[in-house]
Amino acid sequence: MLRRRSCIVTHLLSSRTASPLLSLQRLLSTAAAPAVSPNPSFAVEDYLVSTCGLTRAKALKASAKLSHLKSPAKPDAVLAFLAGLGLSGADVAAVVAKDPLFLCAGVEGNLGPAVAGLTGLGLSRSEVARLVSLSPDRFRRKNVVPKAHYYLSLLGSSEDLLLAARRGLFLFSVDLDIVVKPNVAALRECGLGARDIAKLLIQMPRIVTASPERVLAMVACAEGIGVPRGSGMFRHALQSVACFSEEKIAAKVEQLKKTLRWSDADVGIALCKWPTVLRWSKDMLQRKSEFLISKVGLEPAYIAHRPVMLSLSLEGRLKPRYYVMRFLQENGLLSHGRDYYAMVLVGEKVFVERFIRPHKQAAPLIAEDYAAACIGEVPARFRFT
Repeated sequence: MLRRRSCIVTHLLSSRTASPLLSLQRLLSTAAAPAVSPNPSFAVEDYLVSTCGLTRAKALKASAKLSHLKSPAKPDAVLAFLAGLGLSGADVAAVVAKDPLFLCAGVEGNLGPAVAGLTGLGLSRSEVARLVSLSPDRFRRKNVVPKAHYYLSLLGSSEDLLLAARRGLFLFSVDLDIVVKPNVAALRECGLGARDIAKLLIQMPRIVTASPERVLAMVACAEGIGVPRGSGMFRHALQSVACFSEEKIAAKVEQLKKTLRWSDADVGIALCKWPTVLRWSKDMLQRKSEFLISKVGLEPAYIAHRPVMLSLSLEGRLKPRYYVMRFLQENGLLSHGRDYYAMVLVGEKVFVERFIRPHKQAAPLIAEDYAAACIGEVPARFRFT
């Protein structure tokens, strides 16, 4: 009996011809299972392996949460429901391993209405399937639809909702009225607009899902490093301090002073202009500092006023463009007033148009040498004493 049931459900999971096009009514009728008396031969662990596709180790772990199951009726209905949504066998196995209790969810009273509600909000069935895969334990809760509705109002699209859900595992578990809405209101009071809040939700959901007290502490830390509310950098400042305690931030500031040879004033200027510098590693800052100060000859204060250059790739941009600058200077080809910062700040296409292409006649190999420098090679013409 178990083998026959396994074959039926496996067929449902592997079929791709019609299941994505099933209407909700057909899905529910397919998934609905008649009441079945307890089956004394039903073994949960074997069912998880043979029917759900779990490994024996994962099945053993999952079966501890399903010891109350005495019949495959409800799990069969759930598996048919997932197959109807378009989840593959591997996807289903991942969902069950992540949340074994999903197999106990009611299809007609819970899962089906959730699908109907989410598609009513504009999500496609494939997007609903992705949401199930990301947060199965939250999807089977009855508040998944109102929460998705609220997040969609902040984010603006179902694709962004899925991005946020992928990065914020607690997005659908936190209370909207007690946690999320007060945090959003606090962020708005700080001058963040709808797009900034949406970016926070996508890039660092914890800032919106943390306790309101923690969010207020983040706001205070962002102001404490010199970035005022209403500044265009305030969102970046929040993201930079969100993962650190006050003690860790103080240690990071001392590290910046030591590594980049900055004064207190230099640190304040740099953080106000580009607070993300707090998140960069000591090793990365050390290597870039040594190159910019010792090789290029920039003053620490000059870098502090232009900290964005520290975010640029050392091997892919800072070094190759320095070599081009020196080559053009050595050969009298660099226009007066051109400085290193202007050369590294522009995009690749603009850089080539301004500093490579105009000199192809005077320096026929400059494009080739620059391309080599961008992959870590230093041509002989780019070696200066």
